Amino acid sequence: MIDPWGKISLRYAGKLRHLGVGRAHIGEPVLMLIHDNHVITSNATTGQIIAEHTINPTTNYQRPHPRT
Repeated sequence: MIDPWGKISLRYAGKLRHLGVGRAHIGEPVLMLIHDNHVITSNATTGQIIAEHTINPTTNYQRPHPRT
């Protein structure tokens, strides 16, 4: 579930990472598909993709890819 600041947390390579999703999605249940360092986050109810990330192991906060 997306926290009150528009982020979700994920443990990657033994460290907690915070993925920015956006405040527009606060409280929404999500599904995260993770393959290596690529993460796709979708709304668990509708299936709509709401964010994509490529995990950078050198930083804690992960910005989403720009939406096109």
